[in-house]
Amino acid sequence: MQLASSSVPYQYADRRRDVLDNTESEFPWFALRTRSNFENVAALSLQNRGLKPYLPAYRNRRRWSDRIVVSDTPLFRGYVFCRFNPTDRLSVLTARGVISIVSHGTEPAPVDEREIEAVQTILCSGLATEPCPFLRLGQTVRVVRGALTGVEGVLVRKKSDFRLVISVTMLQRSVSVEIEREWVSVR
Repeated sequence: MQLASSSVPYQYADRRRDVLDNTESEFPWFALRTRSNFENVAALSLQNRGLKPYLPAYRNRRRWSDRIVVSDTPLFRGYVFCRFNPTDRLSVLTARGVISIVSHGTEPAPVDEREIEAVQTILCSGLATEPCPFLRLGQTVRVVRGALTGVEGVLVRKKSDFRLVISVTMLQRSVSVEIEREWVSVR
């Protein structure tokens, strides 16, 4: 899935193999805070430096006065994920659009590999996906059928639909995807 603007050559990593091929990397995923609306710029800058950024995105439909606009929107506004050596932060911090590395104290804090894989599985499923508020409480379930088999998250209800919420704890952000109630079992 390419950006809505054809002037930017960076592509969102929205295929499962794009992210999971990198799991053999010796370095973990880190979350990078970006300037407002600079997620694409930061990802492209990191990619040009030989790093492997990951910018998860979802299809967003907005109604303008005269038409409906469909665009790819970052799932976690203000953040890009990237694998890099935590002792070599300068090339990451000097990339255009990057403000900081999400850290605990002075040390960069890695993002749980399973959370990145769960987000990637959701995006590859083709199901309606959207950002949602971060949740701490709720019943944790595991998907046992359908495109999301094996993914764990919190089951919530939105109107008459059931949604599975996956959280990226480090960012305190969540993603929800519509699922059938019969697809899940209590963990």
